Amino acid sequence: MLFHTGKTAPLAAALAFCFSLAAPLALADETCNSPYMANLIKGQEDYVHVWTLGVKGLGDGFDKLVTVDVNPASKHYGKVIGHVSVKSRGEAHHMGFTDDRRFLWAGGLDDSKIYVFDIHSNPAKPKLVKTISDLGAKSGLVGPHTFYAMPGRMLVGALSNTKDHGGVTGMAMYNNKGDFVSKHDMPVTNGGDGYGYDIAVNPGKNALLTSSFAGWNNYMMDLGKLMQDQSAMKNFGGTMVMWNLKSMQPEQIFAVPGAPLEVRWSLKEGEDWAITATALTSKLWLVKKDGSGQWQAKDVATIGDPAKIPLPVDISITADGKGLWVNTFMDGTTRYFDLSNPEAPKQTYAKHTGSQVNMVSQSWDGKRVYVTSSLLANWDKKGADDEQFLKLFAWDGKELTERFAIDFYKAKLGRAHHMKFGAKDLARTAVAAR
Repeated sequence: MLFHTGKTAPLAAALAFCFSLAAPLALADETCNSPYMANLIKGQEDYVHVWTLGVKGLGDGFDKLVTVDVNPASKHYGKVIGHVSVKSRGEAHHMGFTDDRRFLWAGGLDDSKIYVFDIHSNPAKPKLVKTISDLGAKSGLVGPHTFYAMPGRMLVGALSNTKDHGGVTGMAMYNNKGDFVSKHDMPVTNGGDGYGYDIAVNPGKNALLTSSFAGWNNYMMDLGKLMQDQSAMKNFGGTMVMWNLKSMQPEQIFAVPGAPLEVRWSLKEGEDWAITATALTSKLWLVKKDGSGQWQAKDVATIGDPAKIPLPVDISITADGKGLWVNTFMDGTTRYFDLSNPEAPKQTYAKHTGSQVNMVSQSWDGKRVYVTSSLLANWDKKGADDEQFLKLFAWDGKELTERFAIDFYKAKLGRAHHMKFGAKDLARTAVAAR
């Protein structure tokens, strides 16, 4: 079934052309990036850029992009080598590279501002070159969450709306210059709840898959208060939507209770399945075609003890599609699942990596795993359990071994959230790609 979701004609024409070029597109370094993104880092990354929430009274108190040297051959290994403040505090959350990897877009869930950093001129010292403040005015959406590179454009998945700050939302398309192009509403009929969260594309299957979370009213509330508010706890998404990538029209809606968050397609050539984790019900869900060729979503594994609400928050799939890292916030655990049979994932490893953990990113070769600590300013733990860090672990297939840890509070930087990799030679390759 098809649904009308907004102004799609100009976008559909552009994507139809770009879609025809999908076959030779390369995959990126972190295994959760857009398949349209150029310039791979398959070897040793030089930098990790950390999008960091400002804390009032700590340093300048503002959100900032922090750059850490992570090359063991460098004399600055494991050290912060710079940071760029955006001079405001707006609940820094996620970010994403443009398709040419020359710029990094980052958003604030509270103020709905989008910051564009030049990441190619000098990858060691990113520069803030543009601030986009028209998301709400142009689209009626707030809470920019996912920044997903499309050919020459950036698809921004939002969490909320300007009308009531609830969970009904959509996606906004911008061109790489930062101009608004179109809006695409999450469906609210035929089983759709209108909620949104992550975006993931499988060009070869003409498939765009979205997940769902909660609106501004929920994610800006203190977590303890939220969990005691029975009415608010009903305001979480419980659907995923399969879109036709060419037309940007939703075609199927799946019931996936419990707030499905990050979506990861298998990166193994020829496979056509994706996986997600549900925050509230602590499950892994598989989206895959059945024997008749229809997409289906099903619960395939349990993460920890759901009764204890471990709260799965981020996942990272391996480059060969055979493994999945899962971070659970409440118990501070980093888990590894064997995905050799995606119909029946099995946890084979777990390590307590902090009092609270959120994002997990791995190198393309799978030998390094990075973990950060902050979920949301009002959801992070209190007191001594409010650790804020970036940690690097080596992974030998059997054990995570900590290589370094940076205390973001001690460094007066704030709350460490999302990560993206950088490399010295990208300054050359990105320009050459033009």
